Amino acid sequence: MQCSAKPQPMTNTLSFLDRADRPRLVYAHRRAAPERAAAPTLVFLPGYASDMTGTKALALDAWAGAQGLAMLRFDYAGCGSSNGAFEDQGLADWRDDALALIDTVVSGPVLLIGSSMGGWLALLVALARPQRVAGIIGIAAAPDFTMWGFTQDEKMTILTEGRLERVSEYGPEPMVTTRKFWQSGEGNRVLIGEIAYDGPVRLIQGQKDDAVPWQYALETAKQLRSEDVQLMLIKDGDHRLSRDGDIALLVQTVGNLLADLSGN
Repeated sequence: MQCSAKPQPMTNTLSFLDRADRPRLVYAHRRAAPERAAAPTLVFLPGYASDMTGTKALALDAWAGAQGLAMLRFDYAGCGSSNGAFEDQGLADWRDDALALIDTVVSGPVLLIGSSMGGWLALLVALARPQRVAGIIGIAAAPDFTMWGFTQDEKMTILTEGRLERVSEYGPEPMVTTRKFWQSGEGNRVLIGEIAYDGPVRLIQGQKDDAVPWQYALETAKQLRSEDVQLMLIKDGDHRLSRDGDIALLVQTVGNLLADLSGN
């Protein structure tokens, strides 16, 4: 993959990653203060059809700035401000978007923070770059949701008609799933065997999540090879986990994991 990044600003302004073979990506890279340069860069991976301006991403970015930590936020191709058509993208394409930015923009270790589908992508990125990924935090992580997130009739619609539209809870436009995305997801399932990642993993999951049944968090923890896996269940938590208390738990979890990684 040929990538060329423009020079990075010291402030958290938008930048662009131009590529010969894939759409241009828009990202925001907050650099670390000198005294925090050795800490992993926080990399936020949004959920399906989401972008880098969500509540959790912005809250983490503000906290990272206050702590002097480096952070990378970005929009997948076809999402947010990045170029490309949403319906042309597959799960593997978005994994490769994350890898391109990590390989090109960020130096040193990364701490992946994945929301919903972003939690699935975090596992795929860790499998592709185990030497770079210092740890993973999943927020209502949804690995393998192409397998369990659709009825048999919906899967047949995707395969026969090429796309499925569902009513979206996040806006007036329907949520579209394409045959390309579904097949890419089925080809990159991780819960079918051991997830060969040995770094620390923290999973935050609401038990009132109507999109990701909390039992899949247990299955993810079980399949991870790492012995350093913690699962935090929020009894009244929904899928978004964007309430003030949820954000506070997320920030605390990131801070604690960074402290563990530094040996403090």
